[in-house]
Amino acid sequence: MKYNFNEVVNRYGTSSLKFDFVRERGMPDDVLPMWVADMDFPAPPEVLEDIHSAVSHGIFGYTEAKESYYNAVINWFKSRFGNDLVGQGSTCFAYEVTRREIVKAPGIVFALAQAIRAFTEAGDAVLIQTPVYYPFYDIIRDNDRVLVTNPLVYSDGMYSIDFTDFERKIIENNVKLFLLCSPHNPVGRVWTKAELKQLNEICTRHNVIVISDEIHCDFVWSGHAHTCFGIINKNAVIATAPSKTFNLAGLQISNLFVKDTDLRRKLKSEINKSGYSQLNTLGIIACESAYTKGAEWLHELKVYLEGNIKLVREFVAERLPKVKMTPPQSTYLVWLDFAEYGLSQEELDKRITDGAKLWLDGGTMFGKEGKGFQRVNIACPRSVLQDALDRLKGEFS
Repeated sequence: MKYNFNEVVNRYGTSSLKFDFVRERGMPDDVLPMWVADMDFPAPPEVLEDIHSAVSHGIFGYTEAKESYYNAVINWFKSRFGNDLVGQGSTCFAYEVTRREIVKAPGIVFALAQAIRAFTEAGDAVLIQTPVYYPFYDIIRDNDRVLVTNPLVYSDGMYSIDFTDFERKIIENNVKLFLLCSPHNPVGRVWTKAELKQLNEICTRHNVIVISDEIHCDFVWSGHAHTCFGIINKNAVIATAPSKTFNLAGLQISNLFVKDTDLRRKLKSEINKSGYSQLNTLGIIACESAYTKGAEWLHELKVYLEGNIKLVREFVAERLPKVKMTPPQSTYLVWLDFAEYGLSQEELDKRITDGAKLWLDGGTMFGKEGKGFQRVNIACPRSVLQDALDRLKGEFS
């Protein structure tokens, strides 16, 4: 490989949320952090070079995106997600967006919160599919909306959608907005085009606005293809960012695709009300650079991560047979089922932290449906992942 993903980079002492807040988060000092969804790999060197150039210039005044920025975003989703890439982690059809349809924001969670305020009123119902990325709960409740859940169905180690319950919950609660996680975090499902069409038919029938969080769309594994929900419903709001793909979360940059003129006007108005205007200077530079120059790095990274997933799959099958790995179709977050140990979530979490000396994300963080699970971030050098697996074996074998 051109890029070295085996190098272990010391992240301690950098104010890293993942590594440097052990005591603040109530964890033992000697845990190995494998939790929050950022990677332990430096960003692509081509992106770092552009950032270094901006830093060397030395002035960080108010900055706005030029035409080249929009072209980079547009071309990434148009060229990487075409018919010729189906089966290699792509959408079924190229997704095309224009400059005026792009709404920039400092991050997807911020943008989703703004969208909830823009498209619904206090007391309106918002639906999510659980277990799911935990900030979804907060941005609904903290904005005085009613949280409605459509639990995913877990059977034989796989997750599916209960469409009957989905429509019933919409009708019973007069749901106004559906927050879709696609690909799904934490269960790793890549929703098929047929599944997305069925969701859309129900939402269209009941006038439900759909916001699709597609931040993990660049990490779809062999044999699966991501379909952008914007292809199914041109009026849906699609939330994207280079942050997960290129490990740029701290630079706070995201792009929402909003084709509907009225929804776009409402969203921009809500963002304006927050007082936020120009984005992080280095975030703008990094986003354009990543989408322009990062394809080769990402290709090699995905090969490496699939190797990490293979390691976990084989390890738990051979050495931890009571642990079941949900086959990941997407993301670098592995969802492990410890139910056969018969532990409460509190007991399981304690054995993970105090026994195995690992800092993972306990399953109930994502909702009560996550009981008995742990989410493991495998976006790290293979030697680190092997250490984590050995720690698990030492505690649970």
